[in-house]
Amino acid sequence: MKKNKSGIRMIISAVIWGIVLIACTMVLKGTPYKEKINYILTVGILFHLIFIWAPIGKETRKNNSL
Repeated sequence: MKKNKSGIRMIISAVIWGIVLIACTMVLKGTPYKEKINYILTVGILFHLIFIWAPIGKETRKNNSL
């Protein structure tokens, strides 16, 4: 069951980054808006770290302390 949670988190991670990249291409379409791209990527990275890797880190610590 733990493997399933990790797999689901990896899929969610891929979906998040897919959305981030699609949003970047939408903003870049014909114009060089560097600030908007930096904002989108920063938000994507923060969501990725908070919602994907923080729970994985918690699980790893919990499993290692047993």
